[in-house]
Amino acid sequence: MIQAFFEYDFIRYSVISGLIAGLIAPLIGTFIVIRRLSLIADALSHVTLGGITFGVYLSSLIGTAINPLVTGILFSILGALGIERLRTVYKHYQELAIPIIMSFGVALSVLFLSLADGFNQDLFGYLFGSISAVNLFDLTLIASIGVIVLVFIFFLYKEMFLVSFDEEYADVMNISKWIHFLFIVVVALVISASMRIVGILLVSALMTLPVASAMRVTSSFKQLMAMSVIFGEIAVIIGLFISFHLDISPGGTIVLVSLAILMGAIILDHIGVKKDGEQAESI
Repeated sequence: MIQAFFEYDFIRYSVISGLIAGLIAPLIGTFIVIRRLSLIADALSHVTLGGITFGVYLSSLIGTAINPLVTGILFSILGALGIERLRTVYKHYQELAIPIIMSFGVALSVLFLSLADGFNQDLFGYLFGSISAVNLFDLTLIASIGVIVLVFIFFLYKEMFLVSFDEEYADVMNISKWIHFLFIVVVALVISASMRIVGILLVSALMTLPVASAMRVTSSFKQLMAMSVIFGEIAVIIGLFISFHLDISPGGTIVLVSLAILMGAIILDHIGVKKDGEQAESI
């Protein structure tokens, strides 16, 4: 794969895109998990799928190639705004916004799939990820989203931290009213950026599994963010390596590697707790 990295453009594009996704997905995933909003990623991924299938259908309808990634991003952002709007409509049942938008995304996907005469190879790549499908435009778009995410976290880290751990105080400080909106849009962008590598149906795993692993071996929020990124990058690198040599979709491989890391972290945490308990008993 190292030799292919220098010989083939699409391999370079895929690896670089994967590294960007392995960075920004766990970063945003940290705030998602802490705020107990993990299902938002699933809802927006299904809306993104609706946008992808709409792009494919529109291309077949007008006879002009339209990059489905662009329509997927637009639909994802609209879905994010829809979730935020419904959260204000159902103030006491805000979690209803997620299944409503998810159902909408699934319905759109089925509708446009039927209109576009079913699956094709491009749609399969969007669903489960593909090494060969990433082109220069995709890489440029993913890199741009990566910059947006890093700028968002750098300048709004304190506000996001406050909203994540003490939302009531953030409401008093008039922070959460606008931070929710920006955060949900950034989540939509991260999902759109990551789906080229891991696939739409598995993108939420890249946002949550590294965080779940890091929670077992860290003791502070900044450590959690750092270890989540490390675990995410390890899963992406190993997953891409295995999928390249076995000629399989990278999405499932990356998620399985993430699950293996999670199991290892749980075992290490259990061993550490057991040792601490034994030491306490001996004292």
